[in-house]
Amino acid sequence: MRKEQIFILLVALLLAACQGDAPSTPMPTAVPSAAITPLPPTAVPATATSLPPTATNTAVPPTPHPPTPYLLTPEIPVTEIPLAGPIAQRNAEISGLAWYGDALILLPQYPIFNGSGPADGYVYALPRAGIEAFLRGELAGPLEPQAVSFIAPGLSRSIKGFEGYEAIVFDGETAYLTIEASGDGMMGYLVKGTIAPDLSALTLDTTQIVPIEPQTDIGNLSDEAVLLADGRIVTFYEANGAVNSSPVAHLFDADLQGVGTAVFPRVEYRITDVTELDGDGRFWAINYNFPGTKELQTDDDPLAERYGAGPTHAQNDGVERLVQFQYDASGIRLIEQSPLQLKLDNDLRNWEGIVRLGDQGFLLATDKFPATILGFIPLPSD
Repeated sequence: MRKEQIFILLVALLLAACQGDAPSTPMPTAVPSAAITPLPPTAVPATATSLPPTATNTAVPPTPHPPTPYLLTPEIPVTEIPLAGPIAQRNAEISGLAWYGDALILLPQYPIFNGSGPADGYVYALPRAGIEAFLRGELAGPLEPQAVSFIAPGLSRSIKGFEGYEAIVFDGETAYLTIEASGDGMMGYLVKGTIAPDLSALTLDTTQIVPIEPQTDIGNLSDEAVLLADGRIVTFYEANGAVNSSPVAHLFDADLQGVGTAVFPRVEYRITDVTELDGDGRFWAINYNFPGTKELQTDDDPLAERYGAGPTHAQNDGVERLVQFQYDASGIRLIEQSPLQLKLDNDLRNWEGIVRLGDQGFLLATDKFPATILGFIPLPSD
């Protein structure tokens, strides 16, 4: 054979050998499906919800949800009712007001302030008709109240540190009064008496003097207001804010026997007098602050924080406002409404007497600061 034929034959033999002797590819052994661990899908990084410590947050913070708005009643100017006679003097120091029928009784802190008349002095009575006629513009002032003899023989001398009468309320012809004293520390007292229907005299029972313990150790504070409710006599301490950890009102029966206490809401500054109850068991209180009373000053006044301050109050550390409460079997609580803020004058007025004048508004009276003032404010219109 020729060389070319031999080479072709050898290539053919080699190709045939490779095809015939190639090993077959083995089939993979089956694995039960339960043993299969699937690969996780490729993860997509989550969007970060917090910044690493070194990062700077450039996002605009969400606007906080505003608190529930409460309508602030506009400040109310006081209409002064000019007075004549001894009660108009600055040293009359009116400390309480109360209605006896249609006569407004004005209680001086010291009924003997005038230094004349009966040994124990006078309280004073002003007819409601005259007050209303003045406010309607039908009667010119000043108005001169009737003097009512005050009879309490030896009472002021029998109480150590006697500092005068603070509040008065009537149940028919029976009168209930509170007294403040500073003998061996501050103390309040409750007494009762009878007023003559012809307004000739108010006579106290000097045989029964009931002590009322103070609720703080702050001087010049005692039970400053009194209320008649459900046949009970309710007295109110002057300081019921943060300085008083457990404010309560004291309860007495008609015979001056203590019958317990009622929890009183937190109200900063002073409570100086209250109105009578209305038909719904509600009453109003004077809430007053004089910045010179250092022990009662605070930057935490919940009423101001919730309702705000009127223009004159925003520019003054003093407070002259009326606050409404509910009295019922469950106790005493604040009514959720804006206090009535009085429009402040150049001098703060130490309001210590208040009564309702029907559905017209309120009559208010000051102690001697800045002078003796009898004033009227209308109820705000709805």
